[in-house]
Amino acid sequence: MLLHRIWRALPPGVEPDRLVLTAPIEAYRSYRQWLREVCGSFAVPELALVDEPTAAAIGAGLPPGSRVLVVDFGGGTLDLSLVQLEGGEGRVAPIAQLLRFAGRDLVASGQALRCARVLGKAGLRLGGRDIDRWIAAELVPDTRSDGELLRTAEALKCQLSEVEEAVRLWSPAGLPARELRLSRRRFEALLEERGLLAQLDTLLEAVWAGARREGLARGAAIDAVLPVGGSSRIPLIYRWLQERCPGVPLRGERPVEAVALGALALTPGVRLRDVLSRGVSLRCWDRRSGTHRWHPLFVAGQGWPTSDPLEIVLACSHEGQGAIELVLGEPLGEVRSEVVFRDGVPQLRQRPAGEAAVAPWRQAPAPLPLQPPGQAGQDRLRLCFSIDTEARLWLEGEDLVSKAPLEPRCLGPVC
Repeated sequence: MLLHRIWRALPPGVEPDRLVLTAPIEAYRSYRQWLREVCGSFAVPELALVDEPTAAAIGAGLPPGSRVLVVDFGGGTLDLSLVQLEGGEGRVAPIAQLLRFAGRDLVASGQALRCARVLGKAGLRLGGRDIDRWIAAELVPDTRSDGELLRTAEALKCQLSEVEEAVRLWSPAGLPARELRLSRRRFEALLEERGLLAQLDTLLEAVWAGARREGLARGAAIDAVLPVGGSSRIPLIYRWLQERCPGVPLRGERPVEAVALGALALTPGVRLRDVLSRGVSLRCWDRRSGTHRWHPLFVAGQGWPTSDPLEIVLACSHEGQGAIELVLGEPLGEVRSEVVFRDGVPQLRQRPAGEAAVAPWRQAPAPLPLQPPGQAGQDRLRLCFSIDTEARLWLEGEDLVSKAPLEPRCLGPVC
């Protein structure tokens, strides 16, 4: 099996921390189970799976919620899919699905199967390898296409994506080397003669027919056309896409790498170590009790980076207050018992609910000055807390009286 061969071919000493694979949308459920069985013997701590259209779109830089026509033209197949990505408009963004973490099987963890929604799809068993055979038959019609000839034809095809005329040397077994030459104009005429564009038109119409059955009008907006796979680099394919989808952005900068880049970009969002190992609380003035209390900002186990800031309003505790201190602390957990020593013997003592301890940070942030000074009980600062990709706590905000914005500041690491 190819996956096992790739695994065994890894250089000595290379031990991957994470294996990310992609699957077609239609086969996602069955592939998930198959992957669990196949990769059971792989000594990799993290195993993740993502559907291919979502990975390709994210890898090309498209945001969640986009409606995308994916043209997957690889070595052996040609597939057109009109898909609606997860996320957007307040819905949860797509993430890869973790199947294993730290050696623990997560297949039965209840994670939702979140794939792109297929609005229309059509495919054909025709790919780049077939085009190589067309080129070989065109240039050497009296010779059977063997491995060397097909490799030469493939090299010519790749060259013609960059230049107007390609030249390669073909070395048939037992015969002198022979120069093979092909122009882009003749190459494109060959593709048309073989009916490639007609097939593409048929597939696209089938995609639109499927989309109409899903309630999408023919003129509905598409956010992007995304060609993936090596054969999608053929200039004739690009022009065909531009003509059939006028005005729609063509995101084909990295057609070969898009799926892999997207899969890797999606995976960190579900890595279990990308959660807070400890929480953060802020000491606030409680008007009702007239005392300071700890208010939780972020709790242990919460994911980071945060997608939206946490907003909180602070009031002044006394008249003429010239600054508000930021006292941050780390909650010590929900343990409701503690160890005490009596006569040198450790004993457990139950602690009343609601009295979980908080350890203040050793280095307190600088106070926030108030100008003009505040009044007792007056709502004074609107603060917005967030955690960035480096697990650092950031603060922004506004003085509610002077309307002056607070300078963004990093308060320190939280994980």
